[in-house]
Amino acid sequence: MKPRIMPPTYFITFLVLLVCSHFIFPIKEIIFPPHNYVGIVLILFGVIINLWADALFKKNEINVKPHEVPVKLLVSGPFRMSRHPMYLGMTSILLGVAILLGSLVTFIFPMIFVVVMEIVFIPLEEKNLEKNFGEKYLAYKKKVRRWI
Repeated sequence: MKPRIMPPTYFITFLVLLVCSHFIFPIKEIIFPPHNYVGIVLILFGVIINLWADALFKKNEINVKPHEVPVKLLVSGPFRMSRHPMYLGMTSILLGVAILLGSLVTFIFPMIFVVVMEIVFIPLEEKNLEKNFGEKYLAYKKKVRRWI
């Protein structure tokens, strides 16, 4: 079944909700300066991982849509440390923004994002990869963790 909403849409929606919730529902700040600046590192990590993975997709002429049949198995670059580096990058950005803002309510959005990826997208992608690449994908799956 083809998902109607793609991961970047979830990411942008959760990012907007995360920032808005910080200002609309400032329940409790739990991370204060200078500790919240760790969020900047996570944001940068997420941006770099996403750009790197996206560049590999483009270089190898692979479509990034999770529901489409994969034509090539990527195992280099960020795919050496994570089977889903783009989701890892998006999660890192969401978590980084939550830490940077420091309020308790913001941390719900990175968690929901991970759950949505785990339930809606990752099983579909891994099923397609296993179907199309068989033992090669299973060997890769044994070597590389899903997230990190």
